Amino acid sequence: MSLADAAPAFDWDIFCRVVDNFGDIGVCWRLAKALAHDHGCSVRLWVDDWGTFARLCPAAAEAGDAVRVEGVEVRRWREPFPGVMPARAVVEAFACEPPASYVESMAATTPRSQWINLEYLSAEDWVEGCHGLASPHPRLPLTKRFCFPGFTAHTGGLLREGGLLEARDRFQADATVRRDWLAGRGIPVPAEGARLVSLFAYEQPQLPELLRLWADAPRPTLLLVPEGRVLGDVLRFFGRAEARAGEILAAGALSTVVLPFLDSADYDRLLWACDLNFVRGEDSFVRAQWAARPFAWHIYEQDEAVHHDKLDAFLARYLAGLDEAAAEATRALWKAWNGEGSLAAAWPAFADALPRLAPHTRRWSDGLAEQQDLASTLVQFSELTVK
Repeated sequence: MSLADAAPAFDWDIFCRVVDNFGDIGVCWRLAKALAHDHGCSVRLWVDDWGTFARLCPAAAEAGDAVRVEGVEVRRWREPFPGVMPARAVVEAFACEPPASYVESMAATTPRSQWINLEYLSAEDWVEGCHGLASPHPRLPLTKRFCFPGFTAHTGGLLREGGLLEARDRFQADATVRRDWLAGRGIPVPAEGARLVSLFAYEQPQLPELLRLWADAPRPTLLLVPEGRVLGDVLRFFGRAEARAGEILAAGALSTVVLPFLDSADYDRLLWACDLNFVRGEDSFVRAQWAARPFAWHIYEQDEAVHHDKLDAFLARYLAGLDEAAAEATRALWKAWNGEGSLAAAWPAFADALPRLAPHTRRWSDGLAEQQDLASTLVQFSELTVK
């Protein structure tokens, strides 16, 4: 095997093709950092969409096809793929299929690489039965194992880097730290009794109806909107065609701050700071649960509406133990947010339920934290003999 770039020190290669904007690369970037920081691994992350990655990791914006940052070497995934020594553990994220030449190299390497397919997150029951299954390659002496993230001890768990929850608790316990962080992003001090809400979502046609309720409500709302796909629906309510990051828009009791796109660390703090978070996809969905504040999930749409099954499965787990009225109000709001029902009709009951949903979500987060995290699961996978 002729190798143009021998790198025997690397222990992990992670392959990522960007499909859902920041969701896929968001998961892979956090996983790469967790393997490097928490487990002392050497990690090489291959990503096909350099521009999207640079939004999450600004240090990449000025780099060419490679950058080393936060202990991870990140490489642009180009074709033809360079001849590199395969890592001892290889993650293909979300069935993205590593390059054929790389797979051939895996088969020719001794000992052969541990090959793991990291699947999408789901709360559905079938996930437990598929987690850890092996799939022999049809032609090469390689076997791929499936790792399913999830919410039970019989799945791969969730990404949770070391020190995350301690940092969250310190932030949320210190009003001065929270205020200073908000001020540092140009966010005004919330009015007395104001509800602080973050909004990161796909396009949401019903959003103006909800914003009208907030504008007409006696309680003030401070809405924080990072630049992204839902911003157009926000601006439609205010009768604007565009807005710059840093602008503050107001209508009645509603104030809205347009934020620049935030990197991973600052987005966490945004979630920690708010009383209610609207999140989307997979990465921000998980981070909202670690924020331990009430949230609503805008799930990624799939063919034949199978995403509704995933939504129902998560709601069944998340709402277990919550009183019936609050659970039903939460279910109705989430359903409406995902296109089933009226958002404006669902809001009043959901707003009434928020004081009970807040401690419930904290307990949910604490329960998840008792399970093994995803990076630790993958390290265990890499140490196992392939079935």
